[in-house]
This record gives sequence, C-alpha cells and structure tokens, in this order.
Amino acid sequence: MKKIGVVFLIVFALGCKEQAVKKSSAQEIVDQSIAVSGGELYKTSTVSFDFRGRTYTSGEEGKQMVLKRTLKNDTLHLVDVRSPKGFQRFENGNLTILSDSLSNIYANSVNSVHYFAQLPYGLNDPAVHKELLGEIEIKGRAYYKIKVTFDQKGGGDDFDDTYVYWFNKKTMKPDYLAYEFHVNGGGMRFRQAYNERYVSGIRFVDYKNLKPIDSTAQILDIDSLFINNKLQLLSKIELNAIRVRLGNYN
Repeated sequence: MKKIGVVFLIVFALGCKEQAVKKSSAQEIVDQSIAVSGGELYKTSTVSFDFRGRTYTSGEEGKQMVLKRTLKNDTLHLVDVRSPKGFQRFENGNLTILSDSLSNIYANSVNSVHYFAQLPYGLNDPAVHKELLGEIEIKGRAYYKIKVTFDQKGGGDDFDDTYVYWFNKKTMKPDYLAYEFHVNGGGMRFRQAYNERYVSGIRFVDYKNLKPIDSTAQILDIDSLFINNKLQLLSKIELNAIRVRLGNYN
C-alpha cells in the first residue's frame, strides 16, 4: 500500500508540474521575451538606425518617449517628430503646417517602423490584449502562439488590426509574427526574423516580409501556409547603422 501511495504521489506531482507548464500565460511569455531581448534597456537607452534612406531615433525627452524620423540630403533636412503632444514636421528647421489627416498618416508611419524595430517591447503597452492560442511546431522547433489585439482607446488608428506572434519555447524570442490590417484595402503579412544581433544589450532583427498567395486566407492559419510554402516574398525589412546609447536625449 505504501508503494502504491508513493507511486500515486509521484504521478500526481508530475501531473501538477505538467499542468503548471501548460498554464504558462501569454503575459508571462511576453515578459520573459522582453527580458531576454533587452529588458530595462529599452526604457533607458536612445536607439537610432537607418531604414530605407531615413534615420529613425527613439528615446526619452523630459520623461516622455519621443520618436523621430530624419531625411537629409543636399537641399532638404526633414525631421518628423511623434510625441505624446502630437506630430510635428520640421523642414530645414522650420515647422511645417500640415492637415490633421496628413499628420496622422506620417505619425502612424513613424510609429510603425519604431514599433517593429523594437519588438517585443511594445507588447506590454496598456492597450494591448494578449491571448495564448497554444503551441505549434515550425521547422522542427516548438513555439508558443500568441494572439494580440488592441483597445480602441490608446490602440491608435489601427486598433482593430490583429497580430499573431510565435515565441520560440527554447529562447523565448519571437522568431515570427503576422498581422491583418484593414487600411488601403486590407491584407495580411507574415514576417520571418533573421540576422539577429545584439547592440549594447538590445536585440535587433531583420525580416522577410511575406503575404499569402490565397487572398481568402485567415490570419490564425497563416503559420500553416508558411509551413506549406504558400506565402510569397514581398520585401525585406533591413535595419542598418544601429546605434544604442545608454540614457536619454537630455
């Protein structure tokens, strides 16, 4: 009887341990991913990089996060600034008056590039909702599959977009992501991370940017399309001249 009791306890303990592993929450996964990708350095560093002919810079100014995009050539010095106060464009040092609609387009464009460049950090923004959908194997590796949606308040103009992230169970890093958008006719994109490197403790990657061949595809099934080679390459998202400086602008 004692042996049976011991066996029962061992089986019960293993069962509890297995359940505990299965119950890893989306929040815990994202927290671990942020920790291994840069953690607190995201908050305390000024980050800049070049992307498609422009320089992007992010960091705190007066305890507020400010995002910038700069284009400079022989005749033009253009600086776009997105902050909690709104969007401003400076042309050769002079503030340019823009319509609200145009300001909104430029602000979203600046925010989008910075957002993808510093993932997974943005996944803990207050407007973000995370849901663990389960686990999946991609190219022989196990992943947590997490769905991300946004509150209308604080979620930006694209609050109704749906994102999906695949976090490598071994490294806890997001090797893949996908999103469904509704502007400009809508569509879906799947991004495969490559060329991982750490600069002053913060992780950066480039992406292969793909879309489904079948326009009727569903966002939650896009990993299956990738596995079965039913996505086509649109472009590559490559960051250059990455610079990280501890501290903020001030």
